Amino acid sequence: MKPEIPRVARFEKVSQAQFRDAARKAFPALTEAGIDAAYESIVLPRRATAGSSGYDLRTPFAFSLKAGEDIVIPTGLRVKIVPGWWLMLMPRSGLGFKLYTRLANTVGNIDSDYYGADNEGHIMVKLRLELSGPDAAHAFEAGTAVCQGVFVPFGITEDDDATEKRTGGFGSTGK
Repeated sequence: MKPEIPRVARFEKVSQAQFRDAARKAFPALTEAGIDAAYESIVLPRRATAGSSGYDLRTPFAFSLKAGEDIVIPTGLRVKIVPGWWLMLMPRSGLGFKLYTRLANTVGNIDSDYYGADNEGHIMVKLRLELSGPDAAHAFEAGTAVCQGVFVPFGITEDDDATEKRTGGFGSTGK
């Protein structure tokens, strides 16, 4: 008998208004029409195979990076996660092996209460290209899978008494 894998989350698109705001900051040269086209192209993450643990997150924008540069990519995604679980974002192994591309924060942590944040829980991915050499660069096409997410359970201490509610978006729990 095959073990049942828990179903703990659901990916969704953020609102078009939230996506526009984030895209204008990340890609100021894009037109409204270009931003709206990127929004329409957003694909909800899926596993590649029945045995895959990771969900590929794709960039809705084309962009280029030179060696040592990084970029913040508004994915247009959010995820509703049941309490007791979180989404761990990691680089895709192919990008790391072939292009020396990594997440700027090494591992992203999307908490279950991020979904209700002021920014709608908009998942942002910051990529860094670690290639070396003066001419090292890479162009990424729109639709490229830039990282993968795996749902992970967590526990809390017996004396945990956290009661605060998240209001802010990215980085807000450290304030």
